[in-house]
Amino acid sequence: MVIVDRTVWVDYLRGTVNPETDWLNRELDRQRLGITDLILCEVLQGIVEESAFVRVLRELRRLEVIDAGGIKLAVAAAQNYRLLRRRGQTVRKTNDCLIATFCIRGGHSLLHRDRDYDSFERLLGLSVVHP
Repeated sequence: MVIVDRTVWVDYLRGTVNPETDWLNRELDRQRLGITDLILCEVLQGIVEESAFVRVLRELRRLEVIDAGGIKLAVAAAQNYRLLRRRGQTVRKTNDCLIATFCIRGGHSLLHRDRDYDSFERLLGLSVVHP
């Protein structure tokens, strides 16, 4: 499964054209796509208007929404953060650590536009879609 990060969804919903949104638009009905509960929260909290909130929630719930939380994921994400920091790579957002670790542990690929995931790909084997 390909997990689509908030960074791509925000661009997609705004109508921004880039390689990632082009890939998403092309593959929406062809690939098995999913989002985590954290990504769902990140996307929805940026929506101001109620009607848009309802519409986006309805559309995103058509995807597989995965409960990615839990103690095991939290501990593994903290360990990955610490490992990357020891290697000179500081990840700016906790959610990025959780999402990347979820993908690594579950064997999922990630479609994103966020440099914080680069060190997970380079040093920890995160599978990334490169359109």
